[in-house]
Amino acid sequence: MPRAKRRRSRWREYVPQGIRQAEGALEAAAAKRRGEVWTPVRPGSGGRKIAATVWGRAWCENLERYHDFANRLPRGRTYIRNGSVVHLEIAAGRIEARVRGSDLYRVNIAITEVPKPRWKAIQSACAADIGSLVELLEGRLSASVMAVMTAKGDGLFPEPREITMQCSCPDWATMCKHVAAVMYGVGVRLDAAPALLFALRGVDPSALVGAIASRPIAAPTADGAALMGDLGSIFGIELVDDAPKVAKVTKTPKVTKTPKAAKAPEPAPREITRKQLLELGLSASTISGWYDRGVLEPVGRPGVYRWTSLLAERIAARSQ
Repeated sequence: MPRAKRRRSRWREYVPQGIRQAEGALEAAAAKRRGEVWTPVRPGSGGRKIAATVWGRAWCENLERYHDFANRLPRGRTYIRNGSVVHLEIAAGRIEARVRGSDLYRVNIAITEVPKPRWKAIQSACAADIGSLVELLEGRLSASVMAVMTAKGDGLFPEPREITMQCSCPDWATMCKHVAAVMYGVGVRLDAAPALLFALRGVDPSALVGAIASRPIAAPTADGAALMGDLGSIFGIELVDDAPKVAKVTKTPKVTKTPKAAKAPEPAPREITRKQLLELGLSASTISGWYDRGVLEPVGRPGVYRWTSLLAERIAARSQ
């Protein structure tokens, strides 16, 4: 009987959610006075899902597919949703957090780097299909690329054996509800900053951007050619026209009684690459914004866009 009493004394009484949140806010304020900056985790509008974006959801789905974690994940979801993770910091190979439960608990999680052979295999499988760092971090990837990234045991996301967890709470479990909440909090963080995933696993995301064959703008019309010449002189670069050259042949015109109007030739398809847009002085954020607003129209190949009159007007306006 005394043994059971001592065992129960390890646990504090239940603290209502509202009180936990208020105490968490006070502790964050006290940390700020000490010169520490706490960054609480607030899940966004992912609906029933904790995370809302490609990378955040992929992290959470990877977490949920391992039976080692299954028993504690439901309580972790509750804790992350009610704002109990009052601080979370992600760096290379480590996650540090503070979770407000019955007390304020410190959580430390270590995650090993992606093994070099596995990273090389991911690069080899994906690089040719990833057009830019912006596309990679925004999750604008093909299903085949995401399948490689999320492959169990062979992808970018960690397995249980690659994760070491510690929590200052009295729970004996390897993954307590506080650790589970922090792991879900990582998914929320990736919604806002997907580059943190690559930093956590100790790899450089730019290594996944393949050397795409840059296709220059082909066969512009007269006004397009003039614009290309102007832009080339403004930015000090050469926009190459790789349309096949056709030798001019002078022929004696045939005289007919009823000459027909010559049919205008169909304009050749024209494209511009992300590399050329960057050479024209556009920033990566501008390119991404133009893509989202439909100024840049994809042609089905990563990093290559259709040359349109709207795009020509936008580029010309920026050069003035």
